[in-house]
Amino acid sequence: MDRRNRREPRRAVRNKREPGRGSLFRVAKCVTVTLWQLRLAEAPIDKRFNLPRRIMPLSHNLRGALFMSLSMAGFTFNDVFMKIVSARMNMGEAMFIRGIFATLFIFALAWSRCALRPVRLAFHPMIILRIIGEAGGTVTFLIALAYLPLANVSAILQALPLAVTFGAAMFLAEPIGWRRMSAILVGFLGVLIVVRPGVDGFSVYSLLVVGTVFFAALRDIATRLTPPELPSLFLSAITAPCIMVVGLAIIQPLGGWSAPSAGDIGMMAIAAAFLLVGYQFIILSMRVGEISFIAPFRYTSLLWAILLGVVVFHQTPDAAMLIGSAIIVGSGLYTLYRERIVKKKPGAAAKSLSSTPPARGT
Repeated sequence: MDRRNRREPRRAVRNKREPGRGSLFRVAKCVTVTLWQLRLAEAPIDKRFNLPRRIMPLSHNLRGALFMSLSMAGFTFNDVFMKIVSARMNMGEAMFIRGIFATLFIFALAWSRCALRPVRLAFHPMIILRIIGEAGGTVTFLIALAYLPLANVSAILQALPLAVTFGAAMFLAEPIGWRRMSAILVGFLGVLIVVRPGVDGFSVYSLLVVGTVFFAALRDIATRLTPPELPSLFLSAITAPCIMVVGLAIIQPLGGWSAPSAGDIGMMAIAAAFLLVGYQFIILSMRVGEISFIAPFRYTSLLWAILLGVVVFHQTPDAAMLIGSAIIVGSGLYTLYRERIVKKKPGAAAKSLSSTPPARGT
């Protein structure tokens, strides 16, 4: 019997056992592949695929933009599953159950990557500020998500890059001129068009999304000011249980506990997996490049929200939402254009480099 024939019995046994492992094996396999992809995401792309830098040169800003786009995809799919379960339970309960899965996933990944650190490091002022921003943004966003169309919520959130750019200029000394400041004001005008205060289409829950913008900007700026030696997974690991506890605290004020079905628990587990992707990549994006460059790439979430809103919830965007979104996105893209123009000037470029902290890995 040659070598090839000796392999056939083993191959037959392996093929016979594989179907018997069932769906649990397939789920475990998918989770393993996802975690491995997350591990690869932190490495430079040219090293992951053995590409020379002359073929695929990725600056810190471009790498941060890629991470931001992946983060927005993860958060948007998480929103879809959370909105589905909101029809059968209050958002406090959904936050708590999803938080259990998210905490387990993130802690397992952080432990496997040796990213856990002593708990005392979590009491750094900027980490506490980041948790406050994350908790406030999560509560206001999910409550509004249960009552508003997915595309409308996402459209208002597109003002976040403008708020972050303004906050970076105020608190991180990143340069900003009068043109970009004007674009920020125009972008906030687009928010008013989407919110429509004082007209028939106005919903008080739209104001909660405006509050989400404030809390998320606080979170992103605080992320940039966290100690550079702390891994991003550690920040995610201490944030997830805090969000879980906040969800538990608001269950009773939002209507009390209702027994979830197995399907709802499964959907929240999937939402937690997408949330893990969002947590990880948004922290990486805020750490590897300039906030004013990376923030506009949040707009990719609007495309996902419109598409999934139509396909999953049959919610067609109205004219006011589309016009307001176009103004917000246009304002954000103009700020990106103005930043590139300013950096072409020798004096301004030197000033920008000196005022921007060096890129930090995890």
